[in-house]
Amino acid sequence: MAEQAIKKRTNDTCETFCYDEKLVADLKPRVERISGVEQIFKALADERRVKIVYALTLEEELCVCDVSNIIGCTTATASHHLRQLKKMNLAKHRKEGKLVFYSLKDEHVRQLVSIALAHSEEVVPS
Repeated sequence: MAEQAIKKRTNDTCETFCYDEKLVADLKPRVERISGVEQIFKALADERRVKIVYALTLEEELCVCDVSNIIGCTTATASHHLRQLKKMNLAKHRKEGKLVFYSLKDEHVRQLVSIALAHSEEVVPS
């Protein structure tokens, strides 16, 4: 059994170290462009926040009170998560009297969550 585990581990790793210098030189600066994107995924890595964002893909905007009931938490907790999403530039808000309504910042956020959901529904755990 241990031999199989070792064999499995080595099948997904190069057995020698070499790389394509031209390819690496071309891609390395281009990959740096993605710096900062991890913050978006960090924000969406929280189950409550991703549920809030998904709910906001289904409705144009939601009141904090509605969000708290949708995700099953207090309004204080919902407000905290919504503020985090706003701080991370994923959501925006507007105040109407005593109510605060949140919506997604732009279409990119909606697309990101929709694509992630579609991917998770088609991926079969191995």
